[in-house]
Amino acid sequence: MTPRKAVVSSNKPCRDQGEKLKDEVYRQMFRLEESRPGAEMRLALALLRAWLASDSKPESDEERDWLKKVSPICLQMIETALKAGVATIPCAKDHSC
Repeated sequence: MTPRKAVVSSNKPCRDQGEKLKDEVYRQMFRLEESRPGAEMRLALALLRAWLASDSKPESDEERDWLKKVSPICLQMIETALKAGVATIPCAKDHSC
């Protein structure tokens, strides 16, 4: 068995969280673009989480600027999916669709 390498933690945990939230928003945008079931709701939630996180940090001007740019695009994607009928809610595991 090979020894594990030590995980180096960042000295800027807030920045890491911001990058994770950005990554999640982009990932959900891609999922919605691919018409994955439930992606519009997941994108909306990821966007909401990002806004809430940006409000909790005083030095998050850069994140807010990014959110101001990406939010209209996300909203347009969600609205388009809802209008086109692409948006779906994933079925419960017990239910056969």
